[in-house]
Amino acid sequence: MSPPEIDMPANLPQAVLPYKVMAIYKFAQLPDVEAIQPELARFCCERGIKGTLILAPEGINGTVAGTAAAIDALADFLFRSAVFGERLVGAEVKYSSASEMPFHRMKVRLKPEIVTLRAPEANPAERVGTYVEPAAWNGLIERNDVVVVDTRNDYEVGLGTFSRALDPKTKTFTEFKDYVATHLDPSRDKKVAMFCTGGIRCEKASSYLLSQGFEEVFHLKGGILKYLEEVPPEQSRFQGECFVFDERVSVGHGLVEGEATLCRACRHPLTPDERDNPDYIDGVSCPHCVGETAKHEAAAERQRQIELAKSRGGAHLGDAAAEAARQAKARKRAQAEASRARNKVGG
Repeated sequence: MSPPEIDMPANLPQAVLPYKVMAIYKFAQLPDVEAIQPELARFCCERGIKGTLILAPEGINGTVAGTAAAIDALADFLFRSAVFGERLVGAEVKYSSASEMPFHRMKVRLKPEIVTLRAPEANPAERVGTYVEPAAWNGLIERNDVVVVDTRNDYEVGLGTFSRALDPKTKTFTEFKDYVATHLDPSRDKKVAMFCTGGIRCEKASSYLLSQGFEEVFHLKGGILKYLEEVPPEQSRFQGECFVFDERVSVGHGLVEGEATLCRACRHPLTPDERDNPDYIDGVSCPHCVGETAKHEAAAERQRQIELAKSRGGAHLGDAAAEAARQAKARKRAQAEASRARNKVGG
């Protein structure tokens, strides 16, 4: 069997952005994860790859980054080596690129599930809903007889989502079961279409809904990321940016880095408008956590220690992360201003 393609998207040339980012997941039978973990970790570390990969008896999930050569070698290891055999062939894999290394270290973690739902009746390796390719997604979600549900958490939905999509307002994916019990009804909601960032959560959610008696369940193949990669902006029904779990914070169409940054106190993603809010203090607070005294005080102390270390001419453990955040914010602000200038000239 042939492994997934490992070419960079044409709109993200490696010559422009030096780091290749690989997002992967696959529900597969991996009972030997404890034996696999050290070999996978060693392979990645030897090649300077950074990020997080989660291994569980139900499969693999994670995002890593490195040079193009290193990530291509990792793909070969995952899909062709004797360690995994053919168990990961057909995995959902997405490639993008980044101007800076988006991760600080390499971690290979063992967990009971690759995406935590705590619902053993949901087994995607045995039963899932109908996959919908990005090109067919618009037609599905525009139908009046289809209920569209965003399976991501509230802070992710806040940055961007599809038009007509319901927001479960969950803090964690495990709360999705409660949302289904209280807001969805298999006797009423005959057709349910779901989506998430990369496809993994909605795939498991589709298995869960089928176990609860829902008859026709659909999910976006490859998630929002695949949709943003393949669907032209002028045809897109996705509004805003897509939150990603690395230092890029968000991406837009073509998987280019978005304008969002993270609050270093509460880790909530922030839009440019939220950073202009009076409650936003760089490294200390934002509109989402300004009233949370403990987080505010901890962040303020952390910021004070960083400034104290700088005044003494030394370095602080938080310097690298803080500097990366400042650089990302400055870069995204410059990109936004350049975009507004181009639009003004064009208009």
